[in-house]
Amino acid sequence: MSEARVEERDGELVVRVGGKEIVINEETLEILQEYVRTAMPLEELARKLGLRNWMEAFEFVKAVPAWVLWTPPAFWKSQVRQQGA
Repeated sequence: MSEARVEERDGELVVRVGGKEIVINEETLEILQEYVRTAMPLEELARKLGLRNWMEAFEFVKAVPAWVLWTPPAFWKSQVRQQGA
C-alpha cells in the first residue's frame, strides 16, 4: 500500500498519493466534508478525487490533517485570499 504525504507548497497544502498530487482547495474540501458527514464509501471518494481505488482514498484521508476536514470551504477560500494579498 502506498503512503500519502502532505506538503505545503506556495502557500497551499498538497497531498501526494499514488503518484498523484491533490491540492486542498474549496472543491476538495467540499468532497472531503461530504465524505465525513455521510456514509460515502471510499470507492466513491476515490472516484471523486480521481484516485485509482479505495486504498488510495484511504491513504489520502489518513494523510489529511483532521483540522482541515472540519474547515468550512468558504472560510478556507477567504484565508487563502488573505494570504495571497
